[in-house]
Amino acid sequence: MITPMRATVVILCLGHAIAAPPLRAQEAAQSEREAMYYSYDDWAWLHLKGGSIQPHWMADGSSFWFAEGAPANTVIWKVDPDANTKTPLFDTRRLRESLTPLLGREPPHQGLPFDGFTFVDGERAVEFTVEAVDFILQLDTYEIDRVPARSAAGKSRFVPRIARKENWAGAEIDVMEVLSPDRRWFAGHRDHDLWLRSTDDSSSVQITTDGIEDYQWDVRGARWSPNSLKLALKKVDKRRVSSIPIIRWLGRAQEVEWVRTAKPGESPPQTELFIVDIHSKRAVRVDTGEEPGQLIHILGWRPDGSESLFLRLDRESKKLDLMAANPTTGATRIILTETQKTFVMGWEFLFADQMDQMDQLGVFTWLSDGKRFIWPSERDGWKHLYLYDLDGNLIRRLTRGTFPVLRVVAVDEEAGWVYFTAHAEDRLYDTHLYRVNLQGEGFRRLTEATGQHDGVWWGPRPSPIQFAPSKEFFLDTHSSTDRPPAVELRRADGTLLQTLSKANIDALEAELQWKPPEEFVVKAADGKTDLYGVLYKPYDFDPTKQYPVIETIYAGPWITVVPRAFIENWLAFPSAQALAQLGFIVFVVDGRGTPERGKQFQDVVYRNIGRYEIPDHVAALKQLGAERPYMDLSRVGVYGGSGGGYSTIRALLQAPDVYHVGIAINSDMERDDHSVDEEFYMGLPENNEEGYEYASNIRLVDNLEGKLLLIQSTGDQHGTFAWAMKFIDALIQAGKPYDLLVLPDQGHIPWGMINYMEEAIRRYFQEHLKPGGER
Repeated sequence: MITPMRATVVILCLGHAIAAPPLRAQEAAQSEREAMYYSYDDWAWLHLKGGSIQPHWMADGSSFWFAEGAPANTVIWKVDPDANTKTPLFDTRRLRESLTPLLGREPPHQGLPFDGFTFVDGERAVEFTVEAVDFILQLDTYEIDRVPARSAAGKSRFVPRIARKENWAGAEIDVMEVLSPDRRWFAGHRDHDLWLRSTDDSSSVQITTDGIEDYQWDVRGARWSPNSLKLALKKVDKRRVSSIPIIRWLGRAQEVEWVRTAKPGESPPQTELFIVDIHSKRAVRVDTGEEPGQLIHILGWRPDGSESLFLRLDRESKKLDLMAANPTTGATRIILTETQKTFVMGWEFLFADQMDQMDQLGVFTWLSDGKRFIWPSERDGWKHLYLYDLDGNLIRRLTRGTFPVLRVVAVDEEAGWVYFTAHAEDRLYDTHLYRVNLQGEGFRRLTEATGQHDGVWWGPRPSPIQFAPSKEFFLDTHSSTDRPPAVELRRADGTLLQTLSKANIDALEAELQWKPPEEFVVKAADGKTDLYGVLYKPYDFDPTKQYPVIETIYAGPWITVVPRAFIENWLAFPSAQALAQLGFIVFVVDGRGTPERGKQFQDVVYRNIGRYEIPDHVAALKQLGAERPYMDLSRVGVYGGSGGGYSTIRALLQAPDVYHVGIAINSDMERDDHSVDEEFYMGLPENNEEGYEYASNIRLVDNLEGKLLLIQSTGDQHGTFAWAMKFIDALIQAGKPYDLLVLPDQGHIPWGMINYMEEAIRRYFQEHLKPGGER
C-alpha cells in the first residue's frame, strides 16, 4: 500500500504560491483508501492471488511448467495437456532435504527455494540457483551437486547487452544488441558505428567507420540473414532535424541538452537501409526511393537468404509498400502496395517500429514455406486477413465481416489454421480468439467468457493468448471490468481442458470495498453513433445524493482508453477508481476517431483533430447525467495527460459551460511544439493550414472560464516546456488566471514524481469541485 502524502502541495498561480489546507480526519481516511487506488494497477497485481502464469514450454512442444506462490511458498507445476494433468514438478520435501547439507542450513521459506530453473541432460536434470550458488538436481534420485563456478561472462554469454539508450515519445528505450542465428555474434553500437561482439570471449570487431553524431548506424530492428553472414539495418540521419533545449535543473550547475525533434511540416529523420556483409565489411545501400520522410521497418529474410523484406510507409501514411531487397546489389522490388485516401497506418506504425514490436502488430505474417504470407488490410473499411504469395499475387481472402481483426496470434500450417484476435461480437470491444483455415473457411470463435482475451500490443505483460509450440493447445488469460483474471488451458479447437489459475480478489473487496465500474452506451454528437464507456462510483454510493463528476480523457486517434479488462488502462492516472472514492462520479468514454471500430469510425479525425472529440464527450456526459440524477452537472471536472492534456484544455475552451475544472498533464498536439507523428492524421501543414489552425488551443484562450491546472515536466521532449510557456503567455495576454505545477527534470510520464502529482490532482479537484458543497 502506498502511504498517502502528508506534505503541503504548492500550486503556483500567476506567480503566487497557494498552500492547500491540511487534511481533515475524514479526508485522511478517504485519502488512505484512495492512495491504494492511485496505484491500482500495481496494487491489484500485487494483491491478486492467481489469475496469471508464465508458461515455460518443454521439449515435447505441448507440456510446460510454471511457478506459483513465490517467494513464501513456491510451487512449480508441470502441466501435460495431452493427459490434461497438473502436478508438482518437484518433490519439495526431498529437494529441501537434499539441499540442506549443501547450504549448511535449511533453505528459506516453506516451498521451493527457487522459482526458475533450466532443464539439462534431456530434461533428466535441472540447474537452479539458490543464494547465488548454482546447483544441479538429478530428477530420478534427487541427488544435488554444486555446479563448478562459472564466470559472470560465462553465465551471460548469450544475454544481449544494452547497445544504447534513447528517448522516444517521453519514454527511455533500451536499444539492445541483436544475436545472430548461429549464436556467434551480437550486433551493437559504439561511437555511432556498427560493432560485433563475440559470444565466445566478448571481443569486439568494428564493422563500419563512417558513423557520426546524428548520422549513425542503428541496430534497433536489425535482422540477421539465416546464415548469419549478413545484417540488414538502418542508418539514421538527424542532421537536418530541428533541436529543442532540455534544461537539467537539479544538478550543481544547470545543463542544456539539445534534442532532435521533428515538428509537423519540418524535415524528419531520414532513414537509409543497408545490408552489411560481416566478413568483407561491405555495406550495400538498399534502394528505398528518394521520397523524403519515409518510414522503414525491416521484417526479415526469406528462408534461403535470397532477399530481405521490409515495409516502406510514405510521409503522409497513405501508401504502405511491402518490398524485397537483393542483398548483393541493393536493388528492390515492390511485392504489394496498400493505399488509402486517409491513412493506411497511423502512429501505431511509428510506435511499433521504434519499439521493434511490428510482429505484435501483425502487419506481416510469414508462412513457414517461405513462399506465402498473411497480410492485413482495411481496403473494405474493416481490417481483415488476406493470403498472398511473394510475387504479390492474392491467393485468397481469409476473413470477412463488419468487424476488425486485431492481430494474428499463430499459424499452424500443418493443420491449416490461422489463429487471430478480433472484435467480432455484439459486445463491440470484447476481444476473442478465432480461427479460420487457409482456404478462408471454418471461421469460429474459440474463447468463451465476455471481456478481453488478448492484451494491448504495446503492453509490458505477455500476451494473454499463448500457443504451445506444437500449436495443439493454448493458454487463455482473460478478464473483464467486473471479473478478475483466470487462466484456462484449451485445445486448439477451443475445447476447455481445465482452469489453471483464477485470481482471488478478497483483499481488494475487504481493504478497498472494491466495486466494478458500470458499463454504458450513449450516442455521439451526431445522434446516431454508439459510444462505449465505463462509470465509477464511490464505495459508499448513495443514489439519493448528488455527486460532482470527473471525466478522465484522452480522445486522441492513437489508442482507446476505456478500461475493458480487470486492470485499468495505464493511461488513466490517477486511477478513476481512486477519485471515485473521494465522492466523485468518474467516467471514461471513447469517442469517434479512436481505433478498433473500423475505418469509417476512425476517419472522422482525419485532417480534423480538435473538431469532433469534445462534442462527442459533451454529448456522452449530458446523456449520462439525464439518466442519472445523482450526477451533478453543475460541477464537472476533466483531466488527462499527453493527448489527454490537450483534450482537457480543449474541453475547457470549447465547452466552458459544461466543464468547470480541468487538469492538463504534459499536454501536447499543438502544431509548433508537437512531434511529426501528428501528420499521420492531419496531413502536412502546407496541405491543411485550416485544420492545424482550428486544432490550436492557443487561439481559444479567451474562452477559458473554469479553473485550469497545468502540470508540466521540464524534461518532457514530447509535450514540451516551451509549449507550456507559450500557452501560459497566451493566458496572461488574455488576462486568464491559471495554476501551474512544475515537475523538475521529469519526462513525458513523470515517474519520479508521480505520487506527488497524483496527490496534487486529488487536492485540486477536492478544492474546486468541493464534494458536498457548492462550486
